[in-house]
Amino acid sequence: MQTFAYLLKRIALAVLTIWVVITLTFFVMRAVPGGPFLGEKALTQEAMDALQAKYGLDKPLPQQYITYLKDIVTRLDFGPSLKQRGRTVSKIIGQGLGVSVPLGLAAAAIATAAGLTLGAVAALRRNKLPDRLIMALTTTFVSMPSFIIGTFLLYLFAIELPILPANGAMAGGRILPIVTLALYPTAYITRLTRSSMLDVLGQDYIRTARAKGLSGGRILFGHALKNALLPVITYLGPMIANIVTGSLVVEQIFATPGIGRSFVSSISNRDYPMIMGTTIVLSVLIVTMNLLSDIVYKLVDPRIHFK
Repeated sequence: MQTFAYLLKRIALAVLTIWVVITLTFFVMRAVPGGPFLGEKALTQEAMDALQAKYGLDKPLPQQYITYLKDIVTRLDFGPSLKQRGRTVSKIIGQGLGVSVPLGLAAAAIATAAGLTLGAVAALRRNKLPDRLIMALTTTFVSMPSFIIGTFLLYLFAIELPILPANGAMAGGRILPIVTLALYPTAYITRLTRSSMLDVLGQDYIRTARAKGLSGGRILFGHALKNALLPVITYLGPMIANIVTGSLVVEQIFATPGIGRSFVSSISNRDYPMIMGTTIVLSVLIVTMNLLSDIVYKLVDPRIHFK
């Protein structure tokens, strides 16, 4: 009963958060000078007025806001794209997610597996050569922006050593974007796991397990790693959401037809419905992944109680 009440509370808070994001994005976006049709060439005032009326942009701002909320709540309709004529925002986002989701999940899976393994190795070999090498590499990747890493990988493996395609839409072209997306979270999870593991390995129950003669592998995987996972789980939820929908620069570098490219082009083109749609999707994913992280807490550590 307590868990059910907690979930209801979190869902209500999630709905409130998404509403705040929608409201702020809607009004701030329209407060910026300019408009979606100002870049059209040889567009007369009559034609611009007709476009404004067609997409409902001639109506008062509060009325536009209420209509937009009503369409989302009743029909999950983000409206038509103002620049990609004849296409709806929902269809564009769906096609983009069809590329970005597998790309992001693959990068997240690699980052989680590699980060946990390297972090555990670094903790078990503290202040020894493996630990120093792992920490040096993770510091490098944490410090480098994704566009630097992506550009370097593109130059190395697509130009100097042309073994992988530079275009993310080609066969085999998803490898470099996945590696680029995975490197930073891998480094972060490695450092997080190492720090948490070192703390756990110093606990009394670990010393007791060693005194009982348990093998190092059983101590590591049966006791230490499981209890060291909580800080990593905190990071995994937002990480997955950000990788899936936040790979804006990476998708631009590798010409990957995901949601990131659509979002960047919508900002430069002032495509209001597209900006709103992608912002809402990102918000929903982040809120959902945070909620799932809290639920996984309970599964990993039954001592945690929801309030």
